[in-house]
Amino acid sequence: MTAGRTVLTPLAKPLPNLNRDTLSVNGATLAAAYGATSSDSGLVPLTVARRAPKADDVEIAIEFCGLCHSDVHATRGEWGAQNYPLVPGHEIVGRVSRVGSAVDDSTVGERVGVGCMVDSCRECDSCLDGLEQYCETGMTGNYGAKDARNGGAVTQGGYSTSIVVDRNYVLRVPEGMDPAAAAPLLCAGITTYSPLNHFEVEEGDAVGVVGLGGLGHMAVKIAKAMGAEVTVFTTSEAKFAAARELGADHVILSTDPAAMEAADRSLDVIIDTVAAPHDLNPYFRTLRVDGALFQLGLPSEAMPPVNPGALIRRRIAYAGSRIGGIAETQEMLDYCAEHGIVCDIEKIAMDKINEAYERMLKSDVKYRFVIDMASLN
Repeated sequence: MTAGRTVLTPLAKPLPNLNRDTLSVNGATLAAAYGATSSDSGLVPLTVARRAPKADDVEIAIEFCGLCHSDVHATRGEWGAQNYPLVPGHEIVGRVSRVGSAVDDSTVGERVGVGCMVDSCRECDSCLDGLEQYCETGMTGNYGAKDARNGGAVTQGGYSTSIVVDRNYVLRVPEGMDPAAAAPLLCAGITTYSPLNHFEVEEGDAVGVVGLGGLGHMAVKIAKAMGAEVTVFTTSEAKFAAARELGADHVILSTDPAAMEAADRSLDVIIDTVAAPHDLNPYFRTLRVDGALFQLGLPSEAMPPVNPGALIRRRIAYAGSRIGGIAETQEMLDYCAEHGIVCDIEKIAMDKINEAYERMLKSDVKYRFVIDMASLN
């Protein structure tokens, strides 16, 4: 094993009593982890060699990591070829355990978070504008990406006991937030906050939310905190009560043509969180002039075609949105802390991860699984 490179080794079982002092080689830390060794392996125990912190690095002892649908797609190779073994996880909350010599904005013991990216070029117009997620040379993802600042090693994510990240991509988790329930904010929270913030949603606006899963339930909470009147679209009458409990003002069964027709021209913006192919044209008809539909869900199969006439007739914008920049993600965390917003979660032990994946695909969770990393020790 070489310090500074990521080494993954399958284990028969997780390493017991893992800690930095007893499992360290040349300053690098050996962390217990779970990851995929192939597209059909499921998640299995692995070890990950985390680099010794460089001058600008922060080492984090991970406490909690959320599960995201994109983790499933990535580990199963549904979004293209992957570098295996692959340790997923990009909703990370933990405590700082070591800092590099040039780090003066993080202290040992401080609670911090890491989201979907751990680097970008820092020089393009997008990066200079604080939009690192749209880096013109490509952001470095939390897992499955080649890390130019770490010798080209493939990044490995948060289903592990520790991680080392450049200080510029580490976020502060406000005091008083439930750390487990805050973890999914690093993906589900910022992914829904960013388009609402970009559209400048404010009191009196009407916001629609398509789908009521991990992203959808956060869109409802954040839009309500911004003062919006919120309408939830769902294909399941069983979710009506849950939507209202989250604060939705209206709930519409999207398969009911009469209900959809009654919603004509009632909304200013729609946040679409559904990651399965679905027809967008009925939703465009619910938007007012100058309305916008933001697509957040990324289906692995082709979507039905969009009718351009639906957009033209009311100057409607059909847009996409990808997480948020580092500054905006910190803004989101602070906003959620101020308004008492966290994700609704179900904590699991690491050895239940494959079961959780299957349940997640069946939408059998309210609304996000979070791994208690203490279970990995």
